[in-house]
Amino acid sequence: MGLSGLAIYKLLPKTNCKECGFPTCLAFAMKLSQKQADLSACPYISEEAKSALAAASAPPIRLITVGSGDNKVEVGNETVLFRHEKTFYHPPGLFVRVKDTQPLAEVEETVAQVDGYTVERVGMDLRLNGIAVENASGKADVFATCVEAVRSKTQLPIILVADDPTAMKAGLEKLDGSTPLLHAATADNWEAMAALAKEYKSPIVAQVPDGDLTALANLAEQIKGAGVEDIVLDPGTRGFADSLAALTQIRRLALKKNFRPLGYPVITFPGEGTDSEAEEVMLASEHIAKYASLIVLDHFDPATAYILLTLRLNIYTDPQKPIQVSPGLYEINGPGPDSPLLTTTNFSLTYFSVAGEVDGSGVPSWLLITDSEGMSVLTAWAAGNFDAEIIAKAVKTFGVENKIGHRKIVIPGAVAVISGELEEELPGWEIKVGPREAVDIPVYLKNVWKN
Repeated sequence: MGLSGLAIYKLLPKTNCKECGFPTCLAFAMKLSQKQADLSACPYISEEAKSALAAASAPPIRLITVGSGDNKVEVGNETVLFRHEKTFYHPPGLFVRVKDTQPLAEVEETVAQVDGYTVERVGMDLRLNGIAVENASGKADVFATCVEAVRSKTQLPIILVADDPTAMKAGLEKLDGSTPLLHAATADNWEAMAALAKEYKSPIVAQVPDGDLTALANLAEQIKGAGVEDIVLDPGTRGFADSLAALTQIRRLALKKNFRPLGYPVITFPGEGTDSEAEEVMLASEHIAKYASLIVLDHFDPATAYILLTLRLNIYTDPQKPIQVSPGLYEINGPGPDSPLLTTTNFSLTYFSVAGEVDGSGVPSWLLITDSEGMSVLTAWAAGNFDAEIIAKAVKTFGVENKIGHRKIVIPGAVAVISGELEEELPGWEIKVGPREAVDIPVYLKNVWKN
């Protein structure tokens, strides 16, 4: 169990300097005990106290890095069970598995497709994170050849899946200079696998069958005792119900009980517990929500990948800080002085929905984005963050009158009620009420605006 807030407080300088961001040292100590603050935030803590508090202040789930450079995947370091409590920090890595029993040309084609796949969503480029290579043949030389072929097609992180330490070493030798994840150390091979992980400075998976969490905790402790601290857990569960139970228990034990032997990220293989690609996507969706850190898929399809990437983005967006774009006056399709002027909020999904429809219409237009703290139109209006005063202020702040030759502005149909107030804030302007839904904007621009 971790130290209590009072026990931590006794080791702090007790200056109440507030430089840590909390009003008192006691408040800081309580946050440390709840894993909601970082010890480094205190500038005056002694080295002796820092050493004593190191374990207590360490994240309940260890941060693990797979790969290196710009493509690396970081998982772990989570502090809450539910995202509304604070936020989830590190989105789970999505990997696609290939096997060394497949023809090399087929392997290379799959890897190239995964490596080249990217999709834009609310202004962000989303992509899969890496490749898992399995030693299905049981032969070290075949495995090494397959790993080499994979590396020739991508610099994405790699998971090496092999039971035989000899085969694992052969694969590692083809990945010199990177940091692959080794899957897996079991009760039968953990000593040899841990030695490889230590030699190549790679994280390693501790795997047990059938969700035996006691055995999993013991195995993780054995691996740690061998000098390897970067560990990922595989509880061996593969179905819907058993995976949900095991992953939830691991997360609860790590966060609520501060049970260090299970304080590591978890890897899952949804394709092994399902009979079709559709079911695999369903189980992978469950794992994204509850609580996988690395997910290895057996199928790659752009359509299903988009589903999983979008779900991951939604869940791992900070609920207290919605994705937003910068306020300002945006040009779409090369507008001129006589082009329509529309306005909306800076919530990313709202912006990209509206901007996409305006762009698709082909009508040159101006789009005025106000600062609504990342809220959607109705939410911002209800919170007082998208009203007549704010829109009028944006018109003046971004020099709209210097860019357009008319005095017409289109507001979202959902907030038609503010049109009268906006007329008062913008004397001489014509306030036009646009559609309620973004999908109707093209028709509005082509048929209604010019009337």
